[in-house]
Amino acid sequence: MRMKDDHMRNGQLKPCYNWQFSTNNQFVVNYTVEQATTDTTTLPTHLAEHEKLYGEYPDVATADSGYGSEENYVFLEKNEIEPFVKFNYFHKEQTRKFKANAFHQDNLYYNPNQDCFYCPMGQRMAKTATYSRKTSTGFKQYITQYQAQNCNGCPLRGACHKAKGNRIIEVNHNLERHKQKARSKLLSEEGVKRRGQRCADVEATFGIIKNNKGFRRFMLRGKRKVEIETGLIALAHNLSKISA
Repeated sequence: MRMKDDHMRNGQLKPCYNWQFSTNNQFVVNYTVEQATTDTTTLPTHLAEHEKLYGEYPDVATADSGYGSEENYVFLEKNEIEPFVKFNYFHKEQTRKFKANAFHQDNLYYNPNQDCFYCPMGQRMAKTATYSRKTSTGFKQYITQYQAQNCNGCPLRGACHKAKGNRIIEVNHNLERHKQKARSKLLSEEGVKRRGQRCADVEATFGIIKNNKGFRRFMLRGKRKVEIETGLIALAHNLSKISA
């Protein structure tokens, strides 16, 4: 996999794997091994393995922002899995600085009846185009463009945008719908509890395996062999939890 840039800034390719663990009270209940540098594309495969093992999908999924993509939200909704899954900027949204930024796209007022936005000066931003694009996994997204009609002479232009013409924003309404649903759940009393439990559950499990047990390198090569080795590590971890 191409790893994150280190101090050499040369984007190294290294033989490595991305572990995906599902845990319950620090017991490993499901694991998959991926060859993807990010977690975003691994969730459907991981949950499909859960369904294969237990005959059904979990009722609830709690995950960090690495899994908060439109494709994953759609997958969770389709399979009736209640999502407590953060998205990028979830924590940043809660800051006073973010909420006070009236120029940020997420803080612009949207009128669903007229399908338009309004800039901080109250100027209408009408829909100008809609297009689709595909992600690396082939998932199709639909993007809508909105454009202000006249930014010339606006006293707030310098703080609003740096483009030469009128301001244009692009919005994925389906993603925004899922983000609003996730936001509501994550900020609820249950959501706060589940977010705290996730850190103490799955993160602690990785810490026990990597630091307490000292497992930091695979001894085998090839994805199938690494999956077997991962299974043995998960089994050893679960047995140690039972005997503790």
